Amino acid sequence: MKSIIINGARENNLKNITLAIPKHKLVVLTGPSGSGKSTIAMDTLQRECQRQYVESMGMVADAIGKPKVDSIVGLSPSISVGQHVTNRNPRSTVGTSTDIHQYLRFLYSRLGERACPSCGGSVRQPLDAGMNPAAAEEEDEQRAFRCPHCRTELELMTMAHFSFNKPEGACPACGGLGYRSSLRTELVFDQSRSFREGGVTFLYDALIQYYGSIIEAGSEYYGFPFDMDTPIGDYAEATRDFLYYGAESEPFMRHYPGMKPPKSVTAGKFEGIVTGMWRRYKEKGGEPGAMEREGSYFANADCDCCKGTKLREEIRQVQVAGASIDQVSAMSLEETLAWTHLLKESVEEERLHLLESVMNDLPQRLERLIDVGLGYLSLDRQTITLSGGEAQRIRLASLLGSGLTGVLYILDEPTTGLHARDTAGLIRILERLKDLGNTVVVIEHDVDVMRAADHIIDIGPGAGSLGGEVVGEGRLEELVANEASVTGSYLREESKLAARSKRKAGNGHAVTIRDAHARNLKHIDVAFPLGCLISVTGVSGSGKSTLLFELLAESKSGQCLPEGCGGIAGLEHVEEIVTVDQSPIARMQRSNVATYTDVYTILRNLYAALPGAKRQQLTAKHFSFNTAGGRCETCQGLGTVNVDMNFLPDLEMRCPDCRGRRFQDAVLSVTYEGKSISDVLNMSVQESLVLFSKHSKVAAIVELLCEVGLGYLQWGQSIRTLSGGEGQRIRLAKELGKRSKGHTLYLLDEPTTGLHPTDVQRLSVLLHKLVDAGNTVIVVEHSLELMRESDWIIDIGPEGGMKGGELMAAGTPEQVAAVSASYTGRFLREAIR
Repeated sequence: MKSIIINGARENNLKNITLAIPKHKLVVLTGPSGSGKSTIAMDTLQRECQRQYVESMGMVADAIGKPKVDSIVGLSPSISVGQHVTNRNPRSTVGTSTDIHQYLRFLYSRLGERACPSCGGSVRQPLDAGMNPAAAEEEDEQRAFRCPHCRTELELMTMAHFSFNKPEGACPACGGLGYRSSLRTELVFDQSRSFREGGVTFLYDALIQYYGSIIEAGSEYYGFPFDMDTPIGDYAEATRDFLYYGAESEPFMRHYPGMKPPKSVTAGKFEGIVTGMWRRYKEKGGEPGAMEREGSYFANADCDCCKGTKLREEIRQVQVAGASIDQVSAMSLEETLAWTHLLKESVEEERLHLLESVMNDLPQRLERLIDVGLGYLSLDRQTITLSGGEAQRIRLASLLGSGLTGVLYILDEPTTGLHARDTAGLIRILERLKDLGNTVVVIEHDVDVMRAADHIIDIGPGAGSLGGEVVGEGRLEELVANEASVTGSYLREESKLAARSKRKAGNGHAVTIRDAHARNLKHIDVAFPLGCLISVTGVSGSGKSTLLFELLAESKSGQCLPEGCGGIAGLEHVEEIVTVDQSPIARMQRSNVATYTDVYTILRNLYAALPGAKRQQLTAKHFSFNTAGGRCETCQGLGTVNVDMNFLPDLEMRCPDCRGRRFQDAVLSVTYEGKSISDVLNMSVQESLVLFSKHSKVAAIVELLCEVGLGYLQWGQSIRTLSGGEGQRIRLAKELGKRSKGHTLYLLDEPTTGLHPTDVQRLSVLLHKLVDAGNTVIVVEHSLELMRESDWIIDIGPEGGMKGGELMAAGTPEQVAAVSASYTGRFLREAIR
């Protein structure tokens, strides 16, 4: 069969569509954000592939719900490659996640040279023949051998010795993490303020009252003085120790050695602010807890003992081809590849023959990562610091090495975070996957990827209920000629679009970062003119995010000078710095679009004020799905219940009592304009615009969400299901809904992620509105559409990693386009001509 045939797809917003996806081709699904691309690829194709696979294995397939589709014919086994970083272990690195570090450990345990501690002579590890890394890991055992010069007995270093995750190799001081964490108490406590006035900086009003009552109970129990209106700096030592460390801590118990701690919270059992922060930090695996996530309260500094290398000193003395394993791990992948070539030349023929498979496989793995535009990464880079696009491309490179054929690959915007220069390398990888005999389906908005595609399917014409239809199919030129195609329409108009005729010059002030030298930055001075829309550009890994988020964002409007620069001038002209990045905004199952944007509080009060609610004596509490009273207690207001499937993942099914409506019948009987509270949660943001047009507060938030391209989201949709780009834009909409206190500096990390070019135009209008209101917006961006609309561009480069970090160009898009040394400038020339 030459195609995968989908008949009658009705999942989410799909309008009973039928389409054919050609097999063994590169197929692009495109269309406006929220039009239904992911629904076709992930919720229909991928889910049905998984369901049929589980069923064919003789297992219960009900754990994977059947998508709403009449039939899908011609399916292949599928592998989806999304953008979520699933491994949040701080010990996981690029090297460990790709198995390249295992190869290095094998080579060092076989070829390593070190100095004999007795005579100082060079000693080489004995070579075991015919072993691969996996077998060697299992068979390595503690053995000894003698120095050939003085016959001193030496310990044989096995693969375990070269691992920072094993006691044989890990630095004893930091346990192999490479850093030590410290809590910046000066940011946690404002000594000049009282507890009631916000002396504990991250506590909000409800927690101030709650914690205050516990500390008052502790004060009565022990007899130390406590007044919520006294500045924290004036506290007695015992009071301060109780507040900081809690009732059961050694610092506090020394004041009352004979007293037992209280047994309950009401009696004064208090964990302590500092103790609680450390507990949450450790429970989250090195991440701040939910309460203090917005502040940079924890600082990580390189371990004094291992200097950040994670390994014992004696392990760092072992060298292969002139470098220790920690030095190779710190190199960029391009430099590591060059080191492997040097290694091949330096190893004797007989040893090379025994290690042939490893010596061939290692460079190939590195080349695949470089081909997907990740040559700037180092093997010791933590996976939790990778962007969604980087994590996806690492997996893509690994899949290419698997050699699988006859597979359906589904990729979600693999160009995310990729400079236009590197797109060609990614396209080569996609074509190699296809040439192996696979079908490659890519959700994508990038025109270069569309141009390379064998077949494009355009979904539209709008988002949410306005989308879900196939509005165009064929090659790119066929889409351009198709009047009904949204993407084709944009591409036709793009050629006629002129760059902004008038660019803002700013308000005359600037924020200047002097001598920026963090990570790979080369002691550069960078000025950001205030009152402009500024794009910070450059190839992946050039230093853009370091400049913006590790230096400028960390300055806290001048409150502290971050490490890695000589100074930051001009912050006195900025009232507030707002950072909107792509980190997950919530992990709670109960947090949804309505609760996150604070719309739900307004809705609960609105419904509680209706005559139907007053007749039944229903309050705002009854319209909450988070508290008992009006919610369905079977599902506790979630609308779904989990069924234990033993060895398989839990099955999520609609609640049998409320039938997915979350609330009791009495609550559901109260309607606003004919809609119950459950109906509203099932509506998209765009659909609710008419319903709440007379309610100014809700209407304002709805309009903002639509302006940032999120009108297709449902109010009841879990925040956990949002992509990085969607999460960033909903956070941006929430920030825009707040009243500005003065000149605000907005820092955004690739806000166009996941946006169709038509949506990028709308986002550009919104960002310029912010600037027109007297603010400054700085974005890290790869989108040429947004660069073209910027007032000012700062280009960092020329390459990624240690070959980057230089200021290549600064000026208007026209000025940057004239700089021949700038990769961004070259592509801008085409975009603004």
